[in-house]
Amino acid sequence: MTQLRIRDAASFLGVSDDTVRRWVDSGALPAEADDAGRKVVDGYQVALLARDQARTATDPTGVGRSARNRFVGLVTDIVQDKVMAQVEMQCGPFRVVSLMSSEAVRDLGLELGSVAIAVVKSTTVIVETAEGVS
Repeated sequence: MTQLRIRDAASFLGVSDDTVRRWVDSGALPAEADDAGRKVVDGYQVALLARDQARTATDPTGVGRSARNRFVGLVTDIVQDKVMAQVEMQCGPFRVVSLMSSEAVRDLGLELGSVAIAVVKSTTVIVETAEGVS
């Protein structure tokens, strides 16, 4: 079972250390002491809490799709030439970059600050861990 220090749990949850301590004190997040006597929380419980706390922007289209990896966000940068464009979006805490034709940018009416949805449909997902992290 992976144990996380309070500060690491706070980082993954996007909150302050004090917020995690309040959740521990209220019983919302169980904690125990590690071998050094520091408070630690179960990594799986932190993951469940992160999933429950996750909030994404509502899809403004109301269209159903089979793709599950959909990120609603705002266009933050567009770099384009005559043929191709790089569109950068901020989707909650995630930066998503797409390469598309400049014609597609025009057809979609993409501009800085516009709302857009990044749909990721891929057969490959790479998972990495830091060396020595359990």
